[in-house]
Amino acid sequence: MVAPISPFTATPPGTSARCRAVQGFTLIELMVVVAVIAILAALAIPSYYRYMLRANRVAAEAVMLDMSSAQERYMIDSRQYTTSNALLGYGALPDTVSPNYTIAVATSSGPPPSYTITATPIGNQTRDSGCGTLKLGSNGSKTASGTSTTCWKR
Repeated sequence: MVAPISPFTATPPGTSARCRAVQGFTLIELMVVVAVIAILAALAIPSYYRYMLRANRVAAEAVMLDMSSAQERYMIDSRQYTTSNALLGYGALPDTVSPNYTIAVATSSGPPPSYTITATPIGNQTRDSGCGTLKLGSNGSKTASGTSTTCWKR
C-alpha cells in the first residue's frame, strides 16, 4: 500500500528534492526558443515572397506564350493580328494570373504586321521591381522593364 502524502511533508515519499525543483522552463530557455524562431522566420519569409513573385511571373509568361501561339493561328485564319484577348481564347485570364497581372495585346498593321503582348504587374506583384512589365513580341523578343536579366523562364 502507498503511503499517503501529507501536506506537511517537504517532498513526497520516493522523490528527491532535485526532481521537485524541475517544474517548467526558465525565462532564458523560452527566450532562446523565441530567438531561434525569429531567425528562421527572418530567413524563410523573404525567400517565400521571392518564390511567390517568381511563380506568378512564370504563370503570366505561360499565358503570354499561349496567347502568342493563338495570335499566330488567328493570323493564318484572318490574315491579320487581333487586339482582342477573347478572340485569342482569353475572355478572362486564368485565376493564377488575373490577381497579379493585366495582359494586353497591341498590334501594328505593318509592313510587316506585328503584335506585342504586355503583362503589367498589379497588386502584390508590383513588388517584383527587378522584372516589372513583361513584353513578348511577334518576332519572339522577350523583354522586361526591370533591371534583372533572368525574368523570362528559359
